[in-house]
Amino acid sequence: MLIAFNKPFNVLCQFTDAARQGPARRTLAGFGLPAGVYPAGRLDFDSEGLLLLTDDGALAHRLTDPRHKQPKTYWVQVEGAPQAAHLAALRDGVVLADGPTRPAGARLMPEPALWPREPPVRFRKTVPDAWLELTLGEGRNRQVRRMTAAVGLPTLRLVRVAIGDWRLDGLPPGQWRAL
Repeated sequence: MLIAFNKPFNVLCQFTDAARQGPARRTLAGFGLPAGVYPAGRLDFDSEGLLLLTDDGALAHRLTDPRHKQPKTYWVQVEGAPQAAHLAALRDGVVLADGPTRPAGARLMPEPALWPREPPVRFRKTVPDAWLELTLGEGRNRQVRRMTAAVGLPTLRLVRVAIGDWRLDGLPPGQWRAL
């Protein structure tokens, strides 16, 4: 079984909050997912979008192992006005504290028609923002956020829209469908 789930903002990619030290955080347990499925990969607590879940360990391995190179596509709202040099740096690969990233697909895009985020992204009249589409062939911890920050464009909102050939395709936040 393979499930596409649109993970809402501020939801953990696990079924329990084992590391809880403060107020309880929302987990996957509250969304009526089928029994026995587990995330194939991860999506940060403060990121949104496509998460694949499966009950098939071999499939989970194929989806997450870097040797199988499942590209992941993100729509990223950034603070600032991206220039050609910003996009070129992302396309060439960025040097992060844990080493250089692989080259990424990067393009400026119009603001997508997305669901409202709760709480909303902060708005500042004097600071522009823009949307980028980034496609990565690797998946380091908080990689997209670290890459955009490294080129001077801090991430405000991050939505994963595709993993390989699987896409969100209008799936509302908190909802899932069998693939």
